[in-house]
Amino acid sequence: MENKKEKTFQFVVVGGGIAGVTCVEQLSSQIPSADVALITAGPHIKAVTNYKQVSRTLEEFDVEEQPSSVLEEKFPNLTIIHSAVKSLHTKSHEFQKRLSKAKRIVIVGNGGIALELVYEVEGCEVIWAVKDKAIGNTFFDAGAAQFLIPSLEADKPQAAAPCKRPRFTTEEAAPGGSHIFTADRSSQAYGHGPTDSGSALGPDWHEGIALRGAEQVSHRVSVEYQCEVEKIFTCEELHKSPEQTLRPECGDWPVYVRLTNAQTFGCDFVVSATGVVPNTEPFLQGNTFVVADDGGLQVDDHMMTSEADVYAAGDVCTACWEQSPLWQQMRLWTQARQMGWYAGRCMAAHILSEPVELDFCFELFSHITKFFNYKVVLLGKFNSQGLGPDHELLVRCTKGQEYVKVVLSGGRMVGAVLIGETDLEETFENLILNQMDLTPYGEELLNPDIDIEDYFD
Repeated sequence: MENKKEKTFQFVVVGGGIAGVTCVEQLSSQIPSADVALITAGPHIKAVTNYKQVSRTLEEFDVEEQPSSVLEEKFPNLTIIHSAVKSLHTKSHEFQKRLSKAKRIVIVGNGGIALELVYEVEGCEVIWAVKDKAIGNTFFDAGAAQFLIPSLEADKPQAAAPCKRPRFTTEEAAPGGSHIFTADRSSQAYGHGPTDSGSALGPDWHEGIALRGAEQVSHRVSVEYQCEVEKIFTCEELHKSPEQTLRPECGDWPVYVRLTNAQTFGCDFVVSATGVVPNTEPFLQGNTFVVADDGGLQVDDHMMTSEADVYAAGDVCTACWEQSPLWQQMRLWTQARQMGWYAGRCMAAHILSEPVELDFCFELFSHITKFFNYKVVLLGKFNSQGLGPDHELLVRCTKGQEYVKVVLSGGRMVGAVLIGETDLEETFENLILNQMDLTPYGEELLNPDIDIEDYFD
């Protein structure tokens, strides 16, 4: 029999997403002579492009899908191995073709992908099922959700004078309640759809392909609050189920969705956008990894797992070191890049016998994205995560222009949400990091007549 020689590498990285690719780039830069292997499920990898350091912790970048050969050309000692792991790469194209013929779709989920998809889809009625009392619960409170809701309408909201409100209340939709918003075709939307497996979609996932349905009518979104999918039926199954309550105009659809609020909707297809699940299953068999409650592989402050010489970064891992009171893990591409970079640094430092300290990016949570065509900046404990009752919210809102929320604890800023072109991100980042006592300023902190950037410069 032929004796195949086993190829060995100094470093083996599994996953062609942002965390894996960034880790490979860092390793290859730190130790150019090292033999590195990247195992990826398909012929393309996710690469960071147009990287920009906005402030000490805030960063902006685009994510571009590139042939894996581009990475091999950049790093001669890198070997790309295409594994037999099951991965579907054609779903985005399939999604676009299905949407072009669709008159109604059901979107399930309340995270970033769902928010973007609901806003971008045109020419098709959208039923949006969310399990929470407000949209965007992962990122926003009810006040920010109310600010964004008018963006589902066609007409741009009228500009209004900014109003200061140190505290606010919102009317919540009753369990099973729904809001319906309509919009005309005043703007173009582009994008492609989600994938079943592989790396997460991340920022700008909808750039490049038209997200348009079959109808030449206005954009129509119906939000069903505090509900989840109870059952999905085919047309034949539904008609054999006498207990179903259909809307009069339901007609015949390829698929029907029954929600836990007792509503049933017919649609052309269902889009599940319910979040990221750590894909740890391929690594658990035969090993003794310690797995966190959320399903991720536990990692320490050097991104090392419980197995010697095995590191993890990105969606697959759970940060289990003693964390900064201003940082929390969220499975976003921003953190995938940061973790991948830092894991590569730690791996190289181990080989080179160099000390390495926890990177400063883990000192303060920071994230820049875009929802409903608004720039969104999230800082620190932006949603009062983990804070007790002893905290205060300051809010400034200009309808259709900006939404500014500051989270104060003990008189010090610990978090902020900035929606729109506020230009406050660097100032607020510094105030959070410096932990300056802001008690003397009170509500004037968000006074629109005060140039806060110059004041705290």
